[in-house]
Amino acid sequence: MATTRVMAAATSTSCTLILKRPPSFHSVKRSLSFTPTLSRKLFTCRAIHRPEDVVSKEHGQPETLDYRVFFEDNSGKKVSPWHDIPLQLGDGVFNFVVEIPKESSAKMEVATDELYTPIKQDTKKGKLRYYPYNINWNYGLLPQTWEDPSHANSDVEGAFGDNDPVDVVEIGEKQRKIGEILKVKPLGALAMIDEGELDWKIIAISLDDPKASLVNDVEDVEKHFPGTLTAIRDWFRDYKIPDGKPANKFGLGNKAANKDYALKVITETNESWAKLVKRNIGAGELSLV
Repeated sequence: MATTRVMAAATSTSCTLILKRPPSFHSVKRSLSFTPTLSRKLFTCRAIHRPEDVVSKEHGQPETLDYRVFFEDNSGKKVSPWHDIPLQLGDGVFNFVVEIPKESSAKMEVATDELYTPIKQDTKKGKLRYYPYNINWNYGLLPQTWEDPSHANSDVEGAFGDNDPVDVVEIGEKQRKIGEILKVKPLGALAMIDEGELDWKIIAISLDDPKASLVNDVEDVEKHFPGTLTAIRDWFRDYKIPDGKPANKFGLGNKAANKDYALKVITETNESWAKLVKRNIGAGELSLV
């Protein structure tokens, strides 16, 4: 059993939500506390588990059906990488959980229907799934976000959410590890439509990357990482074609939206997650633990 220490958020971390109407503060469930800010119509959600460091532990052998990567806090208590790691660190910086390291092909994902939502390798008809070719960027999720399958997005052809956390494509030079938690800043967003479902791809870079200070919006990506936005779009457009499926489509003019739009996506999906864990929306088979 391998153990990897990965940094998470400090205890003051919070994620900010924009509300259209004042929420009820009397029936908050699980690991949320809400603080209203009436002048801006904002409130803050905070996870109970805000450890300064988290341990990720592998169970089973990689590339087997039993393989899982669980997360524990300092006391040895299991925590969920989806629900219990805070989203926002402040100053436009967010936590990002790595599911798939760059230059690898095993299709790893957070098991949203299992207790403590560990990372596992996806399966189809009982067999492990692999991409037909390596992914060229670190790939994973933004914790405390959720793409609501009951919500039709009017900006993106009325497509409904895919029932998963929001995906991140981290463009830094270093290959990361499964279960590593990075501090990233969003740079843009691609609105992928996968078999009719909206599956956002947030383009981001880790703060410890040598080029992080040079890129702050989508136009900077094109300047300092030329061709990367097109390569990301084309990779996600085409990766299912070798399996006989049609190419994925993209909304928003088939281009990456800017940083402000990416932050809007993060805020809205964070709000959807908050409604989910408060049981204001049915969870179905999703684990809220």
